Amino acid sequence: MNDSPGHDSVAFSLDLTLEESRRRAAVVAALGDDWDPPAVLRAEEEAHRLLYSGLDAEQERTYAMLVEAGVLPGRDAGDAASH
Repeated sequence: MNDSPGHDSVAFSLDLTLEESRRRAAVVAALGDDWDPPAVLRAEEEAHRLLYSGLDAEQERTYAMLVEAGVLPGRDAGDAASH
């Protein structure tokens, strides 16, 4: 801020609520009517399960170490029934 004469500060605010609503509506419209969030979630969970299936003993130890360190989610991280 400059305190010199002739340099007044002006309060400025910008409400992006309307623009955010328009952006979200555009995203939902782009997804289309056939978008099925539960099916997408199930497919992601299946892909995660397949990614870490069939590991050998050393890979299992590494996986367990990464889960313990919080780098990877555990195998049941998304399963509400397991909590």
